[in-house]
Amino acid sequence: MPQGVVAVEGDDLHQPPPPPGPVSRNLDRPPPRVQAAGATLATRPATRPPGGPVNDLPLPGQPGWTAFDPSSSSFFETLRRSAPDAVPGAFRGEVPSGFAGSVPEGTTVLALVYEGGVIIAGDRRATAGNLISKKDMRKVFPADRYSAIAISGVAGTAMELAKVFALELEHYEKVEGEHLSLEGKANKLALMVRANLPLAMQGLIVVPLFAGVDLRTGAGRIFEYDPTGGRYLARDYAATGSGSMTARSVLKREHDPESDLPTAVRLAVDALFDAAEEDSATGGPDLVRRIYPIVAVIDSEGYDELADETVREHVEAVVERRSAQA
Repeated sequence: MPQGVVAVEGDDLHQPPPPPGPVSRNLDRPPPRVQAAGATLATRPATRPPGGPVNDLPLPGQPGWTAFDPSSSSFFETLRRSAPDAVPGAFRGEVPSGFAGSVPEGTTVLALVYEGGVIIAGDRRATAGNLISKKDMRKVFPADRYSAIAISGVAGTAMELAKVFALELEHYEKVEGEHLSLEGKANKLALMVRANLPLAMQGLIVVPLFAGVDLRTGAGRIFEYDPTGGRYLARDYAATGSGSMTARSVLKREHDPESDLPTAVRLAVDALFDAAEEDSATGGPDLVRRIYPIVAVIDSEGYDELADETVREHVEAVVERRSAQA
């Protein structure tokens, strides 16, 4: 494996991620205080001198060094300081040239707002050049209890991005003892996308889609990104990846932000279906192998991924309607 290239093990492309933590059903409940070694974070002594820069902290091997820095809410910053060799190569810009087009890439993902929150979904195909490398790749990951990330672009780098981003949010919540705002989460993801810019300049682009619920208002919101880390708030829907143009056309024509959940899920499946018909890199529902798009719902009660059986019912309804119209 060349240095700097993120390894993509076959099972990692379709193994479900660890389930998110228990969903809090009471948004008025104050966030739990994090207990560390018998003391709350408020009373735990910080290793960083008040107001001192990060460089003042003890380095690995020096007296007083600890891998955990309670005075920093950024996991990524702590990792780069404490264990720089553990930072994924994708975020260090270390990759030989000439890999673009030969590594698995994920394709179409989308998100749309409905009356109770937001839906985020993705097809299951990964391609490497003109080959279909995976038929059951996972492209939707929970970021925390109230948000999710969908990935398109270079599969290995994109999955590393999703995992490190989830750790970043978990780290913040444990250190600060409260949820980061949805806007703050979107900004953190923008910084991580920007860190991947050296690879993007070589054609190894990662473009995520981020969606979640604003806990202050209970409304679903969607954020799009460009390869330079530019962050854009989408009003009602968004799509990215090679089949995004077709998916956007369907969403633009039929999306209603006041629709109920079943209608919104049906539209998400319909848009992915259309994208698969026009884009060879986007996979359609595989009724023979029972491989269906991943559809996740995020509302004020948290992240919930629909079961394959539920998605199958929507897929069959779309197929039946299209067959009747043919």
